[in-house]
Amino acid sequence: MSAPDPLEQLSSEQLHDLAVRHARHHLDVGFFWRLMKVLPAAEAAAGEDDEAEADLQSLVAHIDDVTESGKGEVGDLLRPFYLDYLRQHNVTPKG
Repeated sequence: MSAPDPLEQLSSEQLHDLAVRHARHHLDVGFFWRLMKVLPAAEAAAGEDDEAEADLQSLVAHIDDVTESGKGEVGDLLRPFYLDYLRQHNVTPKG
C-alpha cells in the first residue's frame, strides 16, 4: 500500500495557492496559459455561464480570474488541473 498523497489533503483553494505560488516563483508562463484555457470550462460547469463568456471575450478577465480560481465550485472543478501540475513539478505542501 502506498503512502497517502499529501496534496489530496489540501483544499481546492490551498492547491490553487500552492500551484500559483510555484508557477510565479519559477516564472512558469505556460501554467498560467493552460489555466486560462481550462478556466472558462470550469466556470461553465459550475454554472457561471456569464463569467465563462466574459473570459472568452477578454484576456484581462482571465488575469483577474487566475487569482480567484481556487475558490468555490470553480476551484473544486480545477483540482485535477492543480494536482497534475504540482505532481509534475514534485511540489509538496510545507509544514
